[in-house]
Amino acid sequence: LLVSAFMLLACAEEKTENLSTAQKPENVVRLEQVQEQKPKKVQEQEPTRQVKKSAAKTNQSDIKTNIKPNCKGVFVQGGTAICTGQPKTVLTIRGINTEIGADGKAVIGFDRDEPENVTLFYKTPTGEKGHIKFAIKQQKYNIQRINGLPPSQVSTFTKAQLAKIRAASARKKIGFASREKTVWIKDGFDYPLRSFKKTSPFGAQRILNGEPKSPHYGVDIAAPKGTPIYAPADGKISLADSDLYFEGAMVLIDHGQGLISMYLHMDSIDVKPGQMIKRGEKIGTVGAKGRATGPHLCWRMKWRNRHLDPELLTKWPHE
Repeated sequence: LLVSAFMLLACAEEKTENLSTAQKPENVVRLEQVQEQKPKKVQEQEPTRQVKKSAAKTNQSDIKTNIKPNCKGVFVQGGTAICTGQPKTVLTIRGINTEIGADGKAVIGFDRDEPENVTLFYKTPTGEKGHIKFAIKQQKYNIQRINGLPPSQVSTFTKAQLAKIRAASARKKIGFASREKTVWIKDGFDYPLRSFKKTSPFGAQRILNGEPKSPHYGVDIAAPKGTPIYAPADGKISLADSDLYFEGAMVLIDHGQGLISMYLHMDSIDVKPGQMIKRGEKIGTVGAKGRATGPHLCWRMKWRNRHLDPELLTKWPHE
């Protein structure tokens, strides 16, 4: 009986060992499978994360590239440029600040005596800063002598004349203060006259009755009295005055952000202040009122008190 009991016990232990031995490989295989799958999942996720990071870097790079304004125009003394970019970006050129409007545009102008190298600084609404350098082509200006003008229009004035000059200056100041937010210029100017003879270029230095005067900041184009004058581009009339001492009858058009074209010595005026005007619409006729020796149109332009050459806008780059 004791022998039989020992034999039964031995058989039970052997079965237990066999069962344990049979289960162990199964458990090992499953564990190995799990261990093999884990790195696969990690390897599949890593490229996705790398792509996302790369895409994020690309987007940031694009944003940084797009904040820089792009300026196109005539980079000459007396010239004008239009800068496109992110709205509300502040532009500063030689101490004058302007801002890119909601339409994505801003106007900048180069004075008659603009230096050869100019820097435009910009600051975006989110604080990014930068600058753009421009090379400004220098001009050579003509010297003109005009004799035979009444002394009162050269150097001396009566009290009555001085009073009229001051009153006219106050009215002109209002017109020049116009700052329309929209930039209406798209591709430069047309000439305001269909047919004319150019008698004086922009920037010419004048000597009146032998006395040197300030440069002539207009382009004189002669035509018969009554010749129609047309708007060279879209804009808003900021002044229409027929009783100015020096200019006689004059119209001012704000083409956006204070880029104001001027039409002097007119015979008649066909527009009113505050009126919107389209390119090619008639604004009046050629005359000889004010300081003028004969019928002609003195065509001028200003931007923030800088004297610009309106004729240069007829040479707007189209490429």
